[in-house]
Amino acid sequence: MNDGMLSQDEIDALLKNTDDDQPAEESVASEQHVEIGDILSDIEIDALGEIGNISFGSSATTLSTLLNQKVEITTPTISAINRNQLEDEFPHPHVGVEVQYTEGFEGVNLFVLNSNDAAIIADLMLGGDGKTDSEELNDIHMSAVQEAMNQMMGTAATSMSTVFSKRVDISPPSIMMLDVKEEKNNQYIPVDDVLVKVSFQLKIGDLIDSNIMQILPITFAKEMVDGLLNFSQEQEVAPSPTVETQKQNTQQEKEPVQAPVNNQESQKRNEPKNLGESAQQNAAVQTASFSTFDPVDLPQSEKRNLDMLMDIPLQVTVELGRTKRTVKDILELSSGSIIELDKLAGEPVDIHVNNKLIAQGEVVVIDENFGVRVTDIVSQSDRLKKLR
Repeated sequence: MNDGMLSQDEIDALLKNTDDDQPAEESVASEQHVEIGDILSDIEIDALGEIGNISFGSSATTLSTLLNQKVEITTPTISAINRNQLEDEFPHPHVGVEVQYTEGFEGVNLFVLNSNDAAIIADLMLGGDGKTDSEELNDIHMSAVQEAMNQMMGTAATSMSTVFSKRVDISPPSIMMLDVKEEKNNQYIPVDDVLVKVSFQLKIGDLIDSNIMQILPITFAKEMVDGLLNFSQEQEVAPSPTVETQKQNTQQEKEPVQAPVNNQESQKRNEPKNLGESAQQNAAVQTASFSTFDPVDLPQSEKRNLDMLMDIPLQVTVELGRTKRTVKDILELSSGSIIELDKLAGEPVDIHVNNKLIAQGEVVVIDENFGVRVTDIVSQSDRLKKLR
């Protein structure tokens, strides 16, 4: 120090020390993270994992049917994550699927898929083989992934309804390209500073071996856990019969109530009966009467109704024969070509009314016109067989 003034070297040294201290504090703050055991107990963690295991176990079957591939979803891993750590967890854009519960529970959770995995699922949904290296997803691909998640979550909601013994329903999932670095995507991420991350290992044939993650608020996770644990406790403490009630039931079984019975009635019950003998000995038996099918003289009004049907036109066609030819043979037809039919020369031709066979006949010529002389009427039984 000269004349109370700091030299340039001393000033630089002080500034350097200040700069060195600042990042150290920031790095310590950024390294702070919360453990899942700090927000959920071991029982709650196990319950949350069991809920995910049951719901997504059934979803795997649904996805396998949709993709026509073997799908495996393993038991989930539960962990906690700070909201400001999402950029490190998802450094690249992922596909996000937001699911909102509308009945049974109140909450929203977010599913995150790798873009490449979503592209493979979309390709399989659209009928492809899934062997694609492109991570670019257009609107059609996003809609396909959305439909797959809709089917999966619908099945998961049904499984949860069984687990919680109440109706659980969701709204149609919404899908988006999720880039946590952009502020516009913050609306899809829960606002809590600490979130619960449920990670499932997803295997689809030999195409996908990756993870699908579920991000949900702590309050929503606790709501599901409390619902499961409380329901289990209610089943365990269900009222059991007391000792006195059991004694009364035992006494009633040993001493059945007997009603007074008339001696004659008891003798009748004890008498042996032959097999097929009616319980009522004096029952009146009558011969069944059936309606006759003789011709009935219809009233004049009904006859007029039948006469109205007589003017209905019907299409009558005569079939000389049939044959089958390939497309090549049809294309080779020209003037003078001969088509051989399945009918023999002189064989009766078929007479159809409204495309139903009713008679057979022989071809005749009347004043330079073809005609058919009816030689045989098809029987009613044969006509019924043709109708079938």
